[in-house]
Amino acid sequence: MITITDTQKIGVGFVAFGVTFIFLGVILLFDKGLLAIGNILFLAGLAFVAGLERSFRFFFQRHKWKGSGAFFGGILTVLLGWPLIGMCIEVYGFIVLFSGFFPVAINFMRRVPVLGQLLNLPFISGFVDRLAGDSKMNV
Repeated sequence: MITITDTQKIGVGFVAFGVTFIFLGVILLFDKGLLAIGNILFLAGLAFVAGLERSFRFFFQRHKWKGSGAFFGGILTVLLGWPLIGMCIEVYGFIVLFSGFFPVAINFMRRVPVLGQLLNLPFISGFVDRLAGDSKMNV
């Protein structure tokens, strides 16, 4: 059984509130205050969950500099007052940073009972296969 420390529990709360604030900021026409608070809470929560050293090592690996630069540049752009441009840059950085994790996450979601059935629908499965890196032509 994996034990979760109190710091990690606080980090999960920060991440949840950060995602909620970012979602509300996008829904409310890119409100820069909500987006800024959401970004700060998300990063703080990530540092609490994974630890400062592991978070620092993740973001500043040599092959992830492009994604990290775009992600943090997007956050800085949001904080400077250009929320729409900042969120576009931030989403690009997020995709570049976590693209290696997408196949693992998608294959896990395919095993979840209801979600797996939705991901295997004809018009969704092609898009999901491209995200996961699966190719039907290789079979």
